[in-house]
Amino acid sequence: MASDAGSPRREQTPSGSATTVPQKRALDDDHSPAVPSPLNPDTKAAPRVQIQAPEDTQQAAVLNREKRTKKDSFKKREAKAAAAGGSDSSRATPDPKQQHKEPSVNELLPARYKLAPPKLTDFEPARGPVFTSHHEVQGPEGETIEFFDATEHVFNKRAFHYTHCIADPTFPSMFYYRQTETEPYTAHMAFEDSASHVYFDRQGRHVTTDKGFRMSRANVAVREGRWYWECKVTRGTLREPGSEGDTKAHGHIRVGWARREASLDAPVGFDCYSYGIRDVAGQKVHMSRPKDFFPPGEEIKEGDVIGLEIQLPSEHLHRKIVTGHYNPAVDLADDEPSLEAPNIIRDRIPIRFKQHIYFEKIDYHTTKELEDLFSPAPVASASSNSPEPPNPNHPLPSLRTLPNSYIKIYKNGKDMGTPWTDLFAFLPPASKQSTQSGAHAGREALDDGTVGYYPAVSVFRGGAVEVNFGPDFWFPPPGSGLPQKQQNGVGDEDDVDMLDDGSVPNQEPLRPVSGRYEEQIVEDIVYDIIDEVGFWAQDGGKVIDRFNLTAKDAEKLLATGGAGAQLLPGGREEIKELVQDD
Repeated sequence: MASDAGSPRREQTPSGSATTVPQKRALDDDHSPAVPSPLNPDTKAAPRVQIQAPEDTQQAAVLNREKRTKKDSFKKREAKAAAAGGSDSSRATPDPKQQHKEPSVNELLPARYKLAPPKLTDFEPARGPVFTSHHEVQGPEGETIEFFDATEHVFNKRAFHYTHCIADPTFPSMFYYRQTETEPYTAHMAFEDSASHVYFDRQGRHVTTDKGFRMSRANVAVREGRWYWECKVTRGTLREPGSEGDTKAHGHIRVGWARREASLDAPVGFDCYSYGIRDVAGQKVHMSRPKDFFPPGEEIKEGDVIGLEIQLPSEHLHRKIVTGHYNPAVDLADDEPSLEAPNIIRDRIPIRFKQHIYFEKIDYHTTKELEDLFSPAPVASASSNSPEPPNPNHPLPSLRTLPNSYIKIYKNGKDMGTPWTDLFAFLPPASKQSTQSGAHAGREALDDGTVGYYPAVSVFRGGAVEVNFGPDFWFPPPGSGLPQKQQNGVGDEDDVDMLDDGSVPNQEPLRPVSGRYEEQIVEDIVYDIIDEVGFWAQDGGKVIDRFNLTAKDAEKLLATGGAGAQLLPGGREEIKELVQDD
C-alpha cells in the first residue's frame, strides 16, 4: 500500500463570499461598457484587454494578436460621405461619371471648340448693319433728324449675347478668331443690344421708336469708378401746354443705367436690374415703382438735357462683397491698394449670320431672389419674405449692395440730387449666366467681362433722345473739370466751380463714358492674347496644325493678313448658321 506522504494533498475550497473571488481584471472607476446601451448612450469603447492563460502559450499568442479594424461597407461609406456633404474625395470609390474634382472658378479655363477652318471672307473687316431710311423728324432747335432701320445684324436675345469677331492668322491656337469692332468706332447705343422696332441715326446717337416702350443699351459698361453721360430730349413733352390745359407730347422717354439682365422689351427701371428717370413729373423708377424725385412742377421736356453720374466701388472691394469677405469696419474706406486682376473667362463660339460672323456667348439671366423682390405677388418664396433687406453682407449674393455707390441726376447742368444709393452688386455670383447643361454645366457664375452698368434709354411712341458720351458735354457737372461744347454762345467760361459736398468719401475724378470705351477695347485685346497664350500652353507650347495648313499657306496668310488666302482644307464641320426671327 502506497504511502500518502508522496501524493499531493488537495486544498480545501475557500468558504468565503462570492465577492472575494478574484476577478480577471479590476474594474476602473471610469469603466463603461464597450457597446452603448439606452442607459449608456455616449460611451467610448475601452481598449480591449487580452487575457492570457499561462499554461497555453499557443492560445496566448492567438489572443494577443492585434484585432483587425472592421471597415465600413461600401454603402455605409457612401452614405457617410453624402451626409457630410463631402466631395468626390470623400467617396468610397471614385464616381465613374466624374473622375476629376470640380475645379474652382480660379482654375477654370475658357471653353474650347472644334471648329471648321476659316473662310476667305472671315479675314475681312467686320461690317456693321445695313441702314434703311425710315422717317425724319424736326428737333427742338429746328434741325432735321433722319432715323434709319438698322437691319442685317443679330439681336441679343434668347439668353445669348453677340459680339463681332474676325479671323486673324496671328491667333492659330484660338482657331484664328478674335474679337473686333465695327463703325462707328466710339461709344454709342448698340444696334445689337436693342429691342426690335428701335430706330437710330448712322452714328447710334439718336434713338426713337413708333411702338410701345423699347430699350436700348450702350456698347459700353462701367464696373468701377465715377462716370458721366448726358441725354437730350429731342422728341417728348412739349414746353407749351395743349388745348384745354392738357399737356401735349410727341412721345415719352426714360433714361438711366441698366445691367445685362435688364429686359430690352420694357422701360428703364422696370425691374431690379435698372434705374431710370421718367420724363413725366421727373419721377425716379426702380422695380416698376415710380416715386417723386424732381421738385413739384419740374418735368423733363423737349430740349432738356439730363446728365447721369454713377459711382461704383473698386472691383477689389466688389469681389470681397460678392464672395462674402466684406468687413465694413475695415473695408468701408475702399482705399486698399490691390494688384488683383479680374478673372475673365469667356466661353465663346463663332457663328455666322447673314454674311457676318459673331462670337456667341451665354448671356446673364435674372435670378429668382431678385425676381421675388421685384414681384408684387402676395405669395412669394422665402427669399423675398426674408426680414433682412438688401445689404453688403446679405446671405444671398444677388441681394448684396455696393457701399458708397450712387446715381446722381442733373438737369441742364443743375444738380437735382441723388435718387439711388447702395446699388445692387453685379459681379458673379451676384450675376449668373443662363443655366447650361452637358460639359459646360456649373459655369454659370463666371465673369466674361460684360457685366456692369450700361447707359440705357427707353422710348415710347415717337419719343426720341440724343445721347452724348463725351468727352465734350452740353452741360458738364459744375466743378467736374469736364469740357463743354460750344452751344448757343455758351462756352467753358460759363462753368461755375462747385465745392464738393463731402458726402462721398475718397471721391474719384469724374470721367466721360467715352473714355471707358477706349479702356474696353484695350481689355478685349489683352483678354484675346491671354486666351491665345493659354490655349497655346495647353497644346504643349507649340502651334498645332489642325487644318493641314502648309508652310506656303501660312506664309501667305501672314503676308496678306488672310485677305489673299483660299479656303483652308480641313475635316471639321462648318460653323453653324444662326437664324433669328424679326
